[in-house]
Amino acid sequence: MKKIIAINAGPRKGWNTDQLVSSAVKGAQDQGCEVEYIDLYRLPKFTGCVSCFGCKREPGFGTCICKDGLYDVLVKVRNADGLIIGSPNYLGDLSAGFRAFYERIIFQSLTYNKERPCCNEHRIPVLLITTSNCSEDYYDMIGYTRMLENYQSNFERFVGPTHVFICGDTLQVNDYSIYNWTIFDPQAKKEHRDQTFESYQQKAYKMGMEILTAAE
Repeated sequence: MKKIIAINAGPRKGWNTDQLVSSAVKGAQDQGCEVEYIDLYRLPKFTGCVSCFGCKREPGFGTCICKDGLYDVLVKVRNADGLIIGSPNYLGDLSAGFRAFYERIIFQSLTYNKERPCCNEHRIPVLLITTSNCSEDYYDMIGYTRMLENYQSNFERFVGPTHVFICGDTLQVNDYSIYNWTIFDPQAKKEHRDQTFESYQQKAYKMGMEILTAAE
């Protein structure tokens, strides 16, 4: 049985990112995959790369040796057949938890060697799910497209073939009236979610079903 690691790199349990990652998980499970779901923000304390360079020499070559809350997650991903990871967009980038995981998983395989720039010989497909309050219509203009292309490029270089799934213009809270967020039209936000979010969940489910075959 193929093993998929699914990671929610958003802090809000039960909200947009969590729901879409869960939909992708269900799709992978319905294709017969074993899936382990990990809530990044509920792990023991962890950090991004601490630049110890333990992954650049033996006996830890090619593996992150920093033994914090992410250590076991990275081991599981290195031994998995696929990776599903979702993150909300915060202040024009993905979450701090995502960034910590990203630094650790990418840097461990970067060799600084011209002849062998990547030492990862176990390439696996990646599904990167991202959510944002901003509409996808503005992604090109404000740099979000370029930011995601950079993540996709590095995942493909150091982890494996990567597909990106975007869900924009999300509903942030159930009750906007308790906040002084005058930039938003709460009714329009609610209507947009009611009209579109189920279709996003269906697409995430389909991409979860296809995560292994899409990479072939």
